[in-house]
Amino acid sequence: MSRALELAVKPSHSEFVPVRHLRHHVRTWGEPAAPQLWLLHGWMDMSASFQFVVDALEGHWHVIAPDFRGFGLTEWPQDGYWFADYLGDLDALLDHYSPQSPVVLVGHSMGGNIASLFAGIRPERVRALINLEGFGLPHSDPANAPQRYADWLRELREGVGFRSCASVADYAARLRAGNPRVSKARALWLAEQATRRDAAGVVHLRGDPRHKRKHAIPYRLDEAMACWRRVSAPVLWVGAADSWIMKNHMKHRDDYEARKACFALLEEHVIEDCGHMMHIECPEQTARLIEAFLLQHAPDRE
Repeated sequence: MSRALELAVKPSHSEFVPVRHLRHHVRTWGEPAAPQLWLLHGWMDMSASFQFVVDALEGHWHVIAPDFRGFGLTEWPQDGYWFADYLGDLDALLDHYSPQSPVVLVGHSMGGNIASLFAGIRPERVRALINLEGFGLPHSDPANAPQRYADWLRELREGVGFRSCASVADYAARLRAGNPRVSKARALWLAEQATRRDAAGVVHLRGDPRHKRKHAIPYRLDEAMACWRRVSAPVLWVGAADSWIMKNHMKHRDDYEARKACFALLEEHVIEDCGHMMHIECPEQTARLIEAFLLQHAPDRE
């Protein structure tokens, strides 16, 4: 038995939901009668990576964690990816699982950006928002447009790909190299969830490599901030002290403070001795922050 299989984890259940012409994989933990807690993963990640946060939760929750389109076990669209589609998918999934009641959204990185935008676009659908380093991208420079479009055209023509691995253990070692606080057992468990083996025995990341394409449309921070200003839910804004994202924000402190100021009801917390992937490097601290915030601001858990 592998070390990953020896790791004690709370059992999850996989559901497949047809959403906007794609078969979406949704991972759930806990009983459907319990209060819902939505976990939204980041770029090149998947729902399974929240396992250790779920293991550390003390309350009774119905945790719902979708794989976004082209990630994990969710189908790949034929025509590539546009960021607004994640908002459309989330809107449809909420209609499926919680058609009447507003929900708690926890988003990491890309998932935090999706959750924060959605909470401003559909404020009536979100009763609490926890943003784990999904603080928006840098300002886009119009002068970069010619090169950006050229890169996009080149990648359409030439394609993009991921680096494969010889084994699941090799992928686990690569994961730990980028996230050194993750134990070997947890890294191996994550690697088994995040990879697939082709007919030749080569190990590949579960995910569509087209996610690596340059975006033809630039990120518009002003538009994101306009959405954030409409968020009515209480917000927990969580950074990690050793994250490259937080280090970059600290170099541009005025910009960072302006982003936070968009949210009317915001609390900030920084996890010490932790990198960007806080949900796998520091899942116990992450879980404690989530539950403490919700106990104060959304205390109707069981």
